[in-house]
Amino acid sequence: MSAPHWLYENFDPSGSAIGYRVSAKLDEVQSPFQKIEIYESTDWGNVMLIDGAMMVTARDNFLYHEMMTHPALFTHADPKQVVIIGGGDCGTLREVLRHPGVAKAVQCDIDEQVTRMAEKYFPELCESNGDPRAEILFDDGIAYMANCAPGSLDVVIVDSTDPIGPAEGLFNKSFFESCFRALKDDGILVQQSESPLVLLELIQAMRAEMGKAGFDSFQTLPFPQPCYPSGWWSCTLARKGGRGFGFREDDARAKAFATKYYSVDIHKAAQVLPPFVAEALG
Repeated sequence: MSAPHWLYENFDPSGSAIGYRVSAKLDEVQSPFQKIEIYESTDWGNVMLIDGAMMVTARDNFLYHEMMTHPALFTHADPKQVVIIGGGDCGTLREVLRHPGVAKAVQCDIDEQVTRMAEKYFPELCESNGDPRAEILFDDGIAYMANCAPGSLDVVIVDSTDPIGPAEGLFNKSFFESCFRALKDDGILVQQSESPLVLLELIQAMRAEMGKAGFDSFQTLPFPQPCYPSGWWSCTLARKGGRGFGFREDDARAKAFATKYYSVDIHKAAQVLPPFVAEALG
Protein backbone atom coordinates (compact mmCIF):
# COMPACT_ATOMS: atom_id res chain seq x y z
CA MET A 1 0.00 0.00 0.00
CA SER A 2 1.37 3.38 -1.00
CA ALA A 3 -0.10 5.54 1.77
CA PRO A 4 -1.71 5.04 5.18
CA HIS A 5 -5.32 3.95 5.03
CA TRP A 6 -7.89 2.70 7.51
CA LEU A 7 -8.41 -0.96 8.30
CA TYR A 8 -11.74 -1.84 9.91
CA GLU A 9 -13.32 -4.80 11.61
CA ASN A 10 -17.09 -4.55 11.48
CA PHE A 11 -18.74 -6.27 14.44
CA ASP A 12 -22.35 -7.05 13.57
CA PRO A 13 -23.56 -8.15 17.05
CA SER A 14 -22.90 -4.68 18.46
CA GLY A 15 -23.49 -2.65 15.30
CA SER A 16 -20.06 -1.12 15.67
CA ALA A 17 -16.58 -1.26 14.16
CA ILE A 18 -12.93 -1.02 15.19
CA GLY A 19 -10.46 0.77 12.94
CA TYR A 20 -6.72 1.34 12.75
CA ARG A 21 -4.69 3.53 10.42
CA VAL A 22 -2.22 1.20 8.75
CA SER A 23 0.77 1.92 6.55
CA ALA A 24 1.67 -1.55 5.26
CA LYS A 25 0.46 -5.11 5.05
CA LEU A 26 3.39 -7.15 6.32
CA ASP A 27 2.20 -10.71 5.85
CA GLU A 28 -0.72 -13.05 5.28
CA VAL A 29 -1.06 -16.81 5.60
CA GLN A 30 -3.99 -19.15 5.20
CA SER A 31 -3.47 -21.97 7.67
CA PRO A 32 -5.58 -25.14 7.64
CA PHE A 33 -7.78 -23.43 10.23
CA GLN A 34 -7.95 -19.69 9.57
CA LYS A 35 -6.53 -16.68 7.76
CA ILE A 36 -3.89 -14.72 9.67
CA GLU A 37 -2.90 -11.20 8.59
CA ILE A 38 -0.27 -8.81 9.94
CA TYR A 39 -0.37 -5.04 9.36
CA GLU A 40 1.89 -2.22 10.39
CA SER A 41 -0.14 0.58 11.96
CA THR A 42 0.87 4.19 12.35
CA ASP A 43 0.11 4.41 16.09
CA TRP A 44 -0.53 0.94 17.53
CA GLY A 45 2.49 -1.02 16.31
CA ASN A 46 1.94 -4.27 14.47
CA VAL A 47 -1.62 -5.60 14.35
CA MET A 48 -2.69 -9.25 13.94
CA LEU A 49 -6.06 -10.22 12.49
CA ILE A 50 -7.51 -13.72 12.40
CA ASP A 51 -10.32 -14.25 9.91
CA GLY A 52 -10.75 -10.48 9.76
CA ALA A 53 -11.06 -10.02 13.54
CA MET A 54 -8.58 -7.90 15.49
CA MET A 55 -6.53 -10.18 17.75
CA VAL A 56 -3.41 -8.38 18.96
CA THR A 57 -1.82 -4.97 18.72
CA ALA A 58 1.64 -4.19 20.00
CA ARG A 59 0.31 -1.20 21.95
CA ASP A 60 -2.50 -2.67 24.03
CA ASN A 61 -2.01 -6.44 24.31
CA PHE A 62 -0.59 -6.13 27.84
CA LEU A 63 -4.06 -5.35 29.18
CA TYR A 64 -5.42 -8.69 28.05
CA HIS A 65 -2.40 -10.85 28.78
CA GLU A 66 -1.91 -9.50 32.30
CA MET A 67 -5.56 -9.87 33.26
CA MET A 68 -5.81 -13.36 31.81
CA THR A 69 -2.97 -14.55 34.03
CA HIS A 70 -2.13 -12.63 37.19
CA PRO A 71 -5.56 -12.52 38.88
CA ALA A 72 -5.89 -16.31 38.59
CA LEU A 73 -2.30 -17.07 39.56
CA PHE A 74 -2.42 -14.80 42.60
CA THR A 75 -5.82 -16.21 43.59
CA HIS A 76 -4.47 -19.77 43.64
CA ALA A 77 -2.52 -20.56 46.81
CA ASP A 78 0.49 -22.10 45.03
CA PRO A 79 0.16 -22.54 41.25
CA LYS A 80 2.77 -24.92 39.86
CA GLN A 81 1.17 -26.75 36.93
CA VAL A 82 -0.48 -24.46 34.38
CA VAL A 83 -2.04 -25.24 31.01
CA ILE A 84 -2.92 -22.61 28.41
CA ILE A 85 -5.42 -23.66 25.76
CA GLY A 86 -5.04 -21.41 22.74
CA GLY A 87 -2.77 -18.45 23.38
CA GLY A 88 -0.80 -18.94 20.19
CA ASP A 89 0.63 -15.41 20.27
CA CYS A 90 2.49 -16.54 23.44
CA GLY A 91 1.78 -13.39 25.46
CA THR A 92 -0.17 -15.29 28.10
CA LEU A 93 2.63 -17.86 28.36
CA ARG A 94 5.12 -15.05 28.94
CA GLU A 95 3.03 -13.62 31.79
CA VAL A 96 2.49 -17.04 33.41
CA LEU A 97 6.23 -17.69 33.45
CA ARG A 98 6.90 -14.42 35.25
CA HIS A 99 5.71 -16.30 38.35
CA PRO A 100 8.79 -18.09 39.72
CA GLY A 101 6.71 -20.71 41.53
CA VAL A 102 5.29 -22.09 38.28
CA ALA A 103 7.06 -25.40 37.60
CA LYS A 104 5.59 -26.07 34.17
CA ALA A 105 3.39 -24.21 31.68
CA VAL A 106 2.00 -26.07 28.69
CA GLN A 107 0.61 -24.02 25.81
CA CYS A 108 -1.61 -26.01 23.43
CA ASP A 109 -2.83 -24.13 20.35
CA ILE A 110 -4.25 -25.88 17.33
CA ASP A 111 -2.69 -23.47 14.82
CA GLU A 112 1.10 -23.37 14.61
CA GLN A 113 0.96 -20.48 12.16
CA VAL A 114 -0.30 -18.09 14.86
CA THR A 115 2.84 -18.73 16.89
CA ARG A 116 5.13 -18.49 13.87
CA MET A 117 3.63 -15.12 12.96
CA ALA A 118 3.96 -13.95 16.57
CA GLU A 119 7.61 -14.98 16.67
CA LYS A 120 8.26 -12.89 13.58
CA TYR A 121 6.11 -9.82 14.19
CA PHE A 122 5.56 -9.78 17.98
CA PRO A 123 8.89 -11.15 19.30
CA GLU A 124 8.39 -9.40 22.63
CA LEU A 125 5.43 -11.73 23.31
CA CYS A 126 7.55 -14.80 22.62
CA GLU A 127 10.53 -13.99 24.83
CA SER A 128 9.70 -16.82 27.27
CA ASN A 129 9.18 -19.51 24.62
CA GLY A 130 12.63 -20.91 25.38
CA ASP A 131 12.06 -21.06 29.13
CA PRO A 132 12.78 -24.64 30.28
CA ARG A 133 9.46 -24.64 32.12
CA ALA A 134 7.55 -24.00 28.87
CA GLU A 135 6.15 -26.68 26.60
CA ILE A 136 4.58 -25.45 23.36
CA LEU A 137 2.26 -27.87 21.58
CA PHE A 138 0.34 -27.50 18.34
CA ASP A 139 -2.66 -29.73 18.84
CA ASP A 140 -6.37 -29.82 19.52
CA GLY A 141 -6.89 -28.21 22.93
CA ILE A 142 -10.21 -29.99 23.43
CA ALA A 143 -8.54 -33.39 23.00
CA TYR A 144 -5.59 -32.30 25.13
CA MET A 145 -7.80 -31.44 28.09
CA ALA A 146 -9.86 -34.62 27.64
CA ASN A 147 -6.65 -36.64 27.97
CA CYS A 148 -5.15 -34.79 30.96
CA ALA A 149 -4.63 -36.86 34.08
CA PRO A 150 -7.35 -36.21 36.68
CA GLY A 151 -6.31 -33.80 39.42
CA SER A 152 -3.03 -32.90 37.75
CA LEU A 153 -3.38 -29.16 37.14
CA ASP A 154 -3.53 -26.05 39.29
CA VAL A 155 -4.67 -23.50 36.70
CA VAL A 156 -6.18 -23.83 33.22
CA ILE A 157 -6.24 -20.66 31.10
CA VAL A 158 -8.44 -20.69 28.01
CA ASP A 159 -6.98 -17.96 25.80
CA SER A 160 -9.21 -18.50 22.79
CA THR A 161 -10.64 -16.53 19.92
CA ASP A 162 -14.38 -15.87 19.76
CA PRO A 163 -16.64 -18.96 20.10
CA ILE A 164 -16.77 -19.66 16.37
CA GLY A 165 -14.59 -21.75 14.08
CA PRO A 166 -11.73 -23.58 15.85
CA ALA A 167 -12.73 -22.10 19.24
CA GLU A 168 -16.41 -23.04 19.16
CA GLY A 169 -15.91 -26.19 21.23
CA LEU A 170 -14.15 -24.31 24.06
CA PHE A 171 -17.34 -22.75 25.42
CA ASN A 172 -19.50 -25.76 26.30
CA LYS A 173 -20.22 -28.20 29.14
CA SER A 174 -18.19 -31.05 27.63
CA PHE A 175 -14.98 -29.03 27.47
CA PHE A 176 -15.52 -27.55 30.92
CA GLU A 177 -16.02 -31.06 32.32
CA SER A 178 -12.58 -31.98 31.00
CA CYS A 179 -11.11 -28.92 32.72
CA PHE A 180 -12.94 -29.71 35.96
CA ARG A 181 -11.63 -33.27 35.96
CA ALA A 182 -8.03 -32.22 35.20
CA LEU A 183 -7.91 -29.58 37.93
CA LYS A 184 -6.96 -30.30 41.52
CA ASP A 185 -9.52 -29.64 44.24
CA ASP A 186 -8.27 -26.06 44.63
CA GLY A 187 -7.79 -25.53 40.89
CA ILE A 188 -8.88 -22.51 38.91
CA LEU A 189 -10.19 -22.25 35.35
CA VAL A 190 -9.99 -18.86 33.68
CA GLN A 191 -11.42 -18.11 30.26
CA GLN A 192 -11.64 -14.99 28.15
CA SER A 193 -15.31 -14.11 28.30
CA GLU A 194 -15.92 -11.40 25.71
CA SER A 195 -17.49 -7.99 26.30
CA PRO A 196 -19.76 -7.49 29.32
CA LEU A 197 -21.26 -4.49 27.53
CA VAL A 198 -22.42 -6.07 24.28
CA LEU A 199 -22.03 -9.83 24.88
CA LEU A 200 -23.36 -10.20 28.42
CA GLU A 201 -25.67 -13.04 27.40
CA LEU A 202 -22.63 -15.03 26.23
CA ILE A 203 -21.03 -14.61 29.67
CA GLN A 204 -24.25 -15.79 31.31
CA ALA A 205 -24.37 -18.83 29.03
CA MET A 206 -20.70 -19.63 29.58
CA ARG A 207 -21.03 -19.49 33.36
CA ALA A 208 -24.12 -21.72 33.14
CA GLU A 209 -22.16 -24.31 31.14
CA MET A 210 -19.32 -24.12 33.70
CA GLY A 211 -21.87 -24.77 36.41
CA LYS A 212 -23.26 -27.80 34.61
CA ALA A 213 -19.70 -29.14 34.46
CA GLY A 214 -19.35 -28.98 38.26
CA PHE A 215 -17.88 -25.56 39.01
CA ASP A 216 -19.82 -23.65 41.65
CA SER A 217 -17.89 -20.41 42.22
CA PHE A 218 -17.46 -17.79 39.51
CA GLN A 219 -15.88 -14.39 39.16
CA THR A 220 -15.97 -12.22 36.04
CA LEU A 221 -13.33 -9.49 35.88
CA PRO A 222 -13.78 -6.67 33.35
CA PHE A 223 -10.87 -4.73 31.89
CA PRO A 224 -10.29 -2.27 29.03
CA GLN A 225 -9.24 -3.69 25.67
CA PRO A 226 -9.33 -1.12 22.86
CA CYS A 227 -8.75 -3.58 20.00
CA TYR A 228 -11.78 -5.75 20.86
CA PRO A 229 -15.47 -4.99 20.22
CA SER A 230 -16.77 -2.22 22.51
CA GLY A 231 -13.29 -1.67 23.97
CA TRP A 232 -14.35 -3.38 27.22
CA TRP A 233 -13.52 -7.05 27.74
CA SER A 234 -13.50 -9.63 30.53
CA CYS A 235 -12.16 -12.90 31.83
CA THR A 236 -14.14 -15.32 33.99
CA LEU A 237 -12.66 -17.48 36.75
CA ALA A 238 -14.31 -20.69 37.96
CA ARG A 239 -13.41 -22.75 41.04
CA LYS A 240 -14.36 -26.03 42.65
CA GLY A 241 -15.92 -26.63 46.05
CA GLY A 242 -17.33 -23.21 46.87
CA ARG A 243 -13.94 -21.58 47.33
CA GLY A 244 -13.99 -17.81 47.07
CA PHE A 245 -11.79 -15.41 45.16
CA GLY A 246 -9.71 -13.71 47.80
CA PHE A 247 -6.18 -13.38 46.48
CA ARG A 248 -2.66 -13.26 47.88
CA GLU A 249 -2.45 -9.49 48.17
CA ASP A 250 0.91 -9.43 49.91
CA ASP A 251 2.47 -11.63 47.23
CA ALA A 252 0.91 -9.58 44.45
CA ARG A 253 2.18 -6.36 46.01
CA ALA A 254 5.68 -7.81 46.44
CA LYS A 255 5.90 -9.47 43.00
CA ALA A 256 9.40 -9.44 41.55
CA PHE A 257 8.30 -8.51 38.02
CA ALA A 258 6.90 -5.35 36.48
CA THR A 259 3.41 -5.05 35.05
CA LYS A 260 1.91 -2.23 33.04
CA TYR A 261 -1.74 -2.68 34.06
CA TYR A 262 -2.17 -5.34 36.74
CA SER A 263 -1.76 -4.33 40.38
CA VAL A 264 -3.33 -5.15 43.73
CA ASP A 265 -5.64 -2.15 43.42
CA ILE A 266 -6.60 -2.99 39.83
CA HIS A 267 -7.37 -6.55 40.94
CA LYS A 268 -9.58 -5.29 43.75
CA ALA A 269 -11.31 -2.77 41.47
CA ALA A 270 -12.03 -5.42 38.83
CA GLN A 271 -13.86 -7.47 41.47
CA VAL A 272 -16.45 -4.69 41.80
CA LEU A 273 -18.85 -5.15 38.91
CA PRO A 274 -21.09 -2.36 37.62
CA PRO A 275 -24.67 -2.88 38.83
CA PHE A 276 -26.08 -3.98 35.47
CA VAL A 277 -23.39 -6.68 35.12
CA ALA A 278 -23.66 -7.82 38.75
CA GLU A 279 -27.44 -8.10 38.44
CA ALA A 280 -27.24 -10.09 35.21
CA LEU A 281 -24.66 -12.50 36.55
CA GLY A 282 -26.31 -12.98 39.93
